[in-house]
Amino acid sequence: MAFKGTKKHPQTALEQQVESMGAHLSAYTSREHTAYYMKTLSKDLPKAVELLSDVVQSCSLNEADIEQQRNVVLRELEEVEGNLQEVCLDLLHATAYQGTPLGQSVLGPSSTARNLTRQDLVDYINSHYKAPRMVLAAAGGVNHEELVGLAKSHFGGVSFEYEGDAVPVLSPCRFTGSEIRMRDDGLPLAHIAIAVEGAGVSSPDVVPLMVANAIVGSYDLTYGGGKHLSSRLARLAVEENLCHSFQAFHSAYNDTSLLGIYFVSDKHHIDDMMHLTQNAWMNLCTTVTESDVARAQNTLKASLIGQLNGTTPICDDIGRHILNYGRRIPLAEWNARIDAVTPRMVRDICTKYIYDKCPAVAAVGPIEQLPDYNRMRSAMYWLRF
Repeated sequence: MAFKGTKKHPQTALEQQVESMGAHLSAYTSREHTAYYMKTLSKDLPKAVELLSDVVQSCSLNEADIEQQRNVVLRELEEVEGNLQEVCLDLLHATAYQGTPLGQSVLGPSSTARNLTRQDLVDYINSHYKAPRMVLAAAGGVNHEELVGLAKSHFGGVSFEYEGDAVPVLSPCRFTGSEIRMRDDGLPLAHIAIAVEGAGVSSPDVVPLMVANAIVGSYDLTYGGGKHLSSRLARLAVEENLCHSFQAFHSAYNDTSLLGIYFVSDKHHIDDMMHLTQNAWMNLCTTVTESDVARAQNTLKASLIGQLNGTTPICDDIGRHILNYGRRIPLAEWNARIDAVTPRMVRDICTKYIYDKCPAVAAVGPIEQLPDYNRMRSAMYWLRF
């Protein structure tokens, strides 16, 4: 709805303004953030900030456009069902954070899309689009003082007061160790994710957990290297032909996170792959070596630099850092934090979050061979004497 016209610029005029500048105007929504962004030439910065402020503050929310977009969202929901990785990770959130807001997918249920009214949108904007919750970020050929001046001019009127002092406070999202299975033997491959609750985005434990994930690594059939890959789990997956791909992930939120491994396997190797996946976690808690940590540190540093491969991801990075940490954390500081991680620290932090903890499991496809939940729970610790 944001680009369907504003009170000052009808949709056609807004599109003409953007196209005449050769710019790109778009938006995205994650579970915790909504971003509106524009890529344009440096000389067009004042116009870009003006258009962004207009889109954010003065969206027209025409009833006819709402009905049209309602059908677009319903089509998007149908398309997402075809992306089994998205489906699996959404189900993982639904079971891990059941009964809390994080359990909902970004698009939400189809019933919401069908029943949403203009007043619902107005109420949402009035309660969430407030000055303390907003960040204006820019990267590239930008003068900071000029940007500050434009922010004062165009965003100075954004309210920081809430009606009746009803400040929306995020309720803590409770993690529940549980599972959800969608068995469909007609699908060629099984998509499975297992995760435990990790640290919130601003916790000092995040960096050791990122290093731990880098030790586990990732794998895909298209990778070269085969059984000579650096990740132990990847080597075993290649040697035993256990999966088509796997990746360790860390989805961090304000007060919680999901630390997990997602893999795609055929129906005959699910049990073995799940066993080795949990075994990799137990190794993190007990037998991590200096060489494991050194390799993971280099991998993680390269990954952080690789993510900032343009002005758009840099700008996004600035905005998220300001919202999460109150400041932008420079790469040099990230590198120092990563270098400070020791094998003992990885073992201690992984024991704190992984060892003998109830996991959340989501599985889609021909998953008859997926072990019983109690068996997966009992593989979260070792009986060692």
